[in-house]
Amino acid sequence: MANLNGFNATEVEPTGNFEPIPAGKYPAAITESEMKPTKNGGGSYLQFTFTITDGEYKNRVLWARLNLNNPNATAVKIAMSELSAICHAVGVMQPRDSVELHNLPLVIVVKLRKREDTGELTNEIKGYERKASTGQAQTAPPTDNTPPWRR
Repeated sequence: MANLNGFNATEVEPTGNFEPIPAGKYPAAITESEMKPTKNGGGSYLQFTFTITDGEYKNRVLWARLNLNNPNATAVKIAMSELSAICHAVGVMQPRDSVELHNLPLVIVVKLRKREDTGELTNEIKGYERKASTGQAQTAPPTDNTPPWRR
């Protein structure tokens, strides 16, 4: 048994559906990043959490893992190219820390992939683009650290 200290489900938004979202392009922002060790301990990867900021799938999250420290040189090259694409999409060309990429608008290109172990469909981020102007005047990004999905 676990004491839930008076938890009230009427005060908390229930978790939504975890089905994969359709393939497409979605406005998003990086909301978290963390270096993690690989399963075999032979390297590490940078995991980004992307949160969709608008539309039907607003607040859904997707992840990308970049093998920045890996014995496989090809994996590192792919990760560096992906990091470069993210940097170009958010307009930060020389980040010193991954947190400098947080809360900046971009567009993620999402595909569906069939998992080899279960056969289920899952989402995978396959590209990053600069968020396009909607034809309206672009406003300067806010100077506070409020994430875009809370504005």
